[in-house]
Amino acid sequence: MPAQKSRRLPPLSGVLVLVMASTGLVVVDLTIVAIGLPLISADVADGASAESVVVTYMVAMGALTQVVGSLSDRWGRRALFLAGIAVFTLASLAATVAPDLLWLNAARVVQGAGAAAIMVNGIPLLSDRYAGEERNLAIGAWGSFATAAGLLAPTLGGVLAETFGWRAVFAVNLPLGVAAWVLAVRVLPRSPGASEAGRTDWLGSLLLMLGLGTGTLLMLRPGDAPWSGRETAVLLTACLALAAFLAVQLRAPAPTLELRMFGRPAFLGAMLAVLLSRVLTIGGSVYLVLYFSDGLGLSPTAAGLLMTPIFLAQIVMGMVGSKLIGNRAPGLVIGAGYALKGAGLAALALLITPGTPWWVLLVPLLAWGAGGGIAGAPVMAVAVQVTAPERVGMVAGTVATLASLGAGVGTAALGAVFTLHGAQAVTDGARAVLGVSAVLAVVAVLTTVTLIGPRRAPGHGPAPASASAEEGGDPSPARR
Repeated sequence: MPAQKSRRLPPLSGVLVLVMASTGLVVVDLTIVAIGLPLISADVADGASAESVVVTYMVAMGALTQVVGSLSDRWGRRALFLAGIAVFTLASLAATVAPDLLWLNAARVVQGAGAAAIMVNGIPLLSDRYAGEERNLAIGAWGSFATAAGLLAPTLGGVLAETFGWRAVFAVNLPLGVAAWVLAVRVLPRSPGASEAGRTDWLGSLLLMLGLGTGTLLMLRPGDAPWSGRETAVLLTACLALAAFLAVQLRAPAPTLELRMFGRPAFLGAMLAVLLSRVLTIGGSVYLVLYFSDGLGLSPTAAGLLMTPIFLAQIVMGMVGSKLIGNRAPGLVIGAGYALKGAGLAALALLITPGTPWWVLLVPLLAWGAGGGIAGAPVMAVAVQVTAPERVGMVAGTVATLASLGAGVGTAALGAVFTLHGAQAVTDGARAVLGVSAVLAVVAVLTTVTLIGPRRAPGHGPAPASASAEEGGDPSPARR
């Protein structure tokens, strides 16, 4: 029998188009609203800060992703995905007609809940539709499209807000949301709810939402604000809720988060890579943009354009990374991606000065983006491949939660590094942040190579050994 020809792109399907478009809608909404904040402030907040419009959305998403991901395993992908699109679209309508800031913030909380249901179902739906190399490529295409959507969001937001007013950044979701819902009804298979639907871990879910919600809220506080007693109470609440959640998970018959998954080296390595990647990427990019604007004196538009090489390289190389793990050791592919990313960060730390020409930074920026693309999609694929099919939604929720946590921790921790070294010059602070980010990239290399290991990724869906490991907690060597 002739060998099947290796593919460069995943087969196009309605599910892939739906997941990419819906995820793009959510990713765009993460940043597009920030562009309209000055107009929102002037119109419905009497000139006061309107940052709560962004914060409420992020807190709702951060609190719900793990819970919704686990529920999709029990209740079915189709039902929760349709519900997520409907909730997101209706909340967008409510935000569009909001008469005051309180109404708008309430709508954003509901919108964040819908966004969580959309985001965490992306990987599970692709995993159900594709297998083997095609699944890796589909996940890579999904990740690349999400990156492209994030790249276009600020430009789109600026055009809409300046041309039609701030309400347009919410109104644009209405026709897109309706179209996505109609497509979902047509292409998503009808699947019965899982047998564990009646055993939902409600106590664990509530504790996790409380812990993640308060923790996310705390991470979004201004870095230069003095610490208050109220924030201490919030921190204690988050810690106690998360500790109680972990205790409940050890005894729950159908836990929201199966802690035994972290006993598999490959899964643990993939999750640590997600966390570290977001820490150094989000934190590093925030203070690099600050260097572009304050250190080099670039306008906001020019500073944004100078970040474009990172995203473009990541989009292109994301597909390359997905392709490579079909015939290369996944740990080495992911490690090589983080090594390239670290080299770009280190070069930037060495090159930037108050007088550095912007074009000198292009090659390190491309290396940063290319490394992130090579490493990013394979990490997702490895996490799916070592997980039983009935736990893929849970895994997607864990990935989204750790990514959100990493973004918050990266911004806060690297912000402290920036403040410590950038008291006199923004360039010194940016160099320190990029240097620390490069070190974190090296840690990510060592973590992935050690835990994921130099083994070839399976070419098909999760093997039965994966499911048995789920029950017994003893990962099969072949799946590591």
